[in-house]
Amino acid sequence: MVQNLERFPHLWPLAFLPFIAFVALVIVGSSNAVNLNDGLDGLAIGCTVIAAGALTVLTYVSGQRPSQLIWRFPNAASRRVDDFLRSDGRIVDWILWYNAHPAEVFMGDVGSLALGGAIGTVAVIIKQELLLPFIGGVFVIEAVSVILQVGSL
Repeated sequence: MVQNLERFPHLWPLAFLPFIAFVALVIVGSSNAVNLNDGLDGLAIGCTVIAAGALTVLTYVSGQRPSQLIWRFPNAASRRVDDFLRSDGRIVDWILWYNAHPAEVFMGDVGSLALGGAIGTVAVIIKQELLLPFIGGVFVIEAVSVILQVGSL
């Protein structure tokens, strides 16, 4: 393998293609799963709160700091992920406040796709992508249900 890299050094970026495809699958899949869960009745908010809380706990427990090589600050990544999840929580609080009876604001596709993409991105950043189906189990079950319903037509 090393000999091939020495002979063809311009091909080394191709080694990252499977990872890039996997990350794209995780982010797009989580984004669409949250969007399917939202539907017409806005059920995605409660599940998003639970998933974001679980990812916040995983950020602290796992102690992942992927940005040490980039920023040279010891806790930069975990602080940024924590700030990101807290801002995500503020958005959810705002939606819940204004969606109470009588509803004044509906999240729609833009909000649900963004929240799902945020959950997928955080899972990739803290290197817990394989736990994402367990954290967002309702999203996975809903997506499988929609796929089966559309496939049966």
